[in-house]
Amino acid sequence: MWSIMSIILVRHGETALNAARVLQPTDTPLSDRGRTQAYAVATRLAAMKIETIVSSDLARAVETAQAIVAATGLATRTSALLQERNFGDLRGRAYDGLGFDPIAMEEAPPAGESMTVFNARAMQAMALLREFHAANGGNLVVVTHGLLIRTLVEQYLVLPAGMTAPQRISNTSLTVFSAEPPHRASVINNTDHLNVELSDDARAVSGI
Repeated sequence: MWSIMSIILVRHGETALNAARVLQPTDTPLSDRGRTQAYAVATRLAAMKIETIVSSDLARAVETAQAIVAATGLATRTSALLQERNFGDLRGRAYDGLGFDPIAMEEAPPAGESMTVFNARAMQAMALLREFHAANGGNLVVVTHGLLIRTLVEQYLVLPAGMTAPQRISNTSLTVFSAEPPHRASVINNTDHLNVELSDDARAVSGI
C-alpha cells in the first residue's frame, strides 16, 4: 500500500465528548466505541512494517497509541508538540452553544493558543517527525489529533492531482506520506479498517 519510508498519521479514536460535540479537556479518555476503533486501526497497522510509534501526550491519543503498542510489540514515545490546538478556557463547553467557531478563530481563546502559535507548533511537530524518522528509519506511526493532521496536510504535504485537503479528519483515520521531501501523500483520511458499526460519526466535530 505504501513504501517502507513513510510517515503515517493516525487520529485518535472517538471519545464521548467527540460524539457530544464538546471541546475536550486534556484528560478525556476514549469511549468504548473509540477503544474498538483503536483496536481496529492497531490490527491494520500490525500487518504493516512499522519501526517507531510516537504520540501526542493527551489521554485520548495515548490510549489509541497503547492499542497499537499492544498489537505490534513496539514501544511508544510522546510529545506535547503533537497535541491538539489548545482551546484553553473553552474546553469542557459545548461547541454548538458558543455562538462562534473556535476552530476558525485567529485569536487565542482565554488561556489557549492563537492560530499563529498553533501553526508555529505544527511546524515544530513536522520537524520532530522528520527527526524521528531519520533516527529510526522504516515506517513511523504518529498518533495525534484532527486539527494538527489537517494543518500538516494543508501546509506540508503534496497531494495527488485533483485531491484537496479534507476539512474533517475521521477518528482513527490514516494519512500516509513520504518521509522524504517533498512529502508526497499516498493516503488521506482513510478508514478502511472500520466497519459500518464503527464508521466515523460525521456529526462529531474534528478538532475539538
